[in-house]
Amino acid sequence: MTYPRIGSFKTPQELRDYLGALGLDLTLDDAILSAPDSPLAQPFVYRGRTIGNRFCILPMEGWDGERDGRPSDLTRRRWKNFGLSGGKLIWGGEAVAVRHDGRANPNQLMIAEATLKDLEALRQLMIRTHVEAFGTSADLYVGLQLTHSGRFAKPNSHFKMEPTILYRHPILDRRFGVGPDHPVLTDGEIADLVADFVRAAVRAQHLGFDFIDFKHCHGYLGHEFLSAHTRPGPYGGSFENRTRFLREVVAGIRRDAPGLDIAVRFSAFDLLPFRKGPDGVGAPESFSGEYRYAFGCNAENPLEPDLTEPKRLLALLRSLDIRLICTSGSSPYYSPHLMRPATFPPSDGYQPPEDPLVGVARQLSVTAELKQAHPDLVFVGSCYTYLQDFLPHVAQVEVRRGRTDFVGLGRMVLAYPELPADVLAGRGLDRKRLCRTFSDCTTGPRNGLVSGCYPLDPYYRTLPEYDKLQEAKGKKRPDGPSA
Repeated sequence: MTYPRIGSFKTPQELRDYLGALGLDLTLDDAILSAPDSPLAQPFVYRGRTIGNRFCILPMEGWDGERDGRPSDLTRRRWKNFGLSGGKLIWGGEAVAVRHDGRANPNQLMIAEATLKDLEALRQLMIRTHVEAFGTSADLYVGLQLTHSGRFAKPNSHFKMEPTILYRHPILDRRFGVGPDHPVLTDGEIADLVADFVRAAVRAQHLGFDFIDFKHCHGYLGHEFLSAHTRPGPYGGSFENRTRFLREVVAGIRRDAPGLDIAVRFSAFDLLPFRKGPDGVGAPESFSGEYRYAFGCNAENPLEPDLTEPKRLLALLRSLDIRLICTSGSSPYYSPHLMRPATFPPSDGYQPPEDPLVGVARQLSVTAELKQAHPDLVFVGSCYTYLQDFLPHVAQVEVRRGRTDFVGLGRMVLAYPELPADVLAGRGLDRKRLCRTFSDCTTGPRNGLVSGCYPLDPYYRTLPEYDKLQEAKGKKRPDGPSA
């Protein structure tokens, strides 16, 4: 099934009419306002700090670092683009592993003693670039996302998973080759992991980052703790047990890195995994009975979100004095259309089983519902890139109506990093650089190539990886996808 491309709608009213026909609660403004009138230009005061506008650069998983966890020239180029974007909240820059076995790929950044000087220089480069473009960094708030990739770890090879799991998953174990004899992380090993996260946070504070993001999204280890309903012992079963890891890491950071702000990006819902059906369209996996392997999911109908526990998690975070929240959904490994809607799937993906605008509306409405339930928390929404030409038209409404505090941009920044600056300056959008969700930024890494926007960033067309990507399209690795 095909759906109208966003670029085919010439006016906000045309898109508005189509959204109405779909029955979606997604509102957009007719005109894009520039600073100082735009809701997106309004500063936000957070813990006594002024964040200069409402654009946030989301963390992405890099595939272009060095094998020892240090940034490469390509990494530095991306971080310079973060500085050029004009966004004033830099959410983690990108996912950085707290130890080697937690890397999602062999070229992911890692925070270790040997990488500290390079990570510090990376942060300084981004800030220096921002100051050169916008005159000041006083209203910039910069974090570092800390992660362990759990069952999706590939620390030594782009094509070999080396999973760390918390419990047996009847669908994902089978799908990603986790055998019945594969070890489950022990309680003692979890204690070691707690220490690794705390040590990484202390290092991030010494490097000058304003905050760390304790990653709990997209099927990685932090997220898997939240869904460990079937795990026995102190880290599974009850909500209290499933959040014990979070509480222990936070307590360690408060003890060893006092004054360091903590944020959490989490998947607010996770449904039954999908896979490519016979017709090439995504279809849910078969499952009968109560589905007890997800967080933010209706166990009786696992194709439906249930925000009861996500709201409870936010109450817990508030009690831990964690106020900065970024929402996402599901995982790119087994339900990519729920997490990052796209017109064109990755080469080993599936055609969307719903109009991608449905996925956008779902994520925006989930963020709005959580914001309404916890208005004192500060929310960053995700899933805006698919809106393309109409991204600022919708973003203005979401911020003005208080449905989110910040608008998060991920893939769009790879293709068109200066979009926030152009919107706020009233220059209009450079339509030739808008991310059209071709998914080459995913197809490339899934074939062991560096991450980047191959179709729209001229720099990547000059790399030898460009030709390799064209050759690789349509091929599928036997051990399943990676993000």
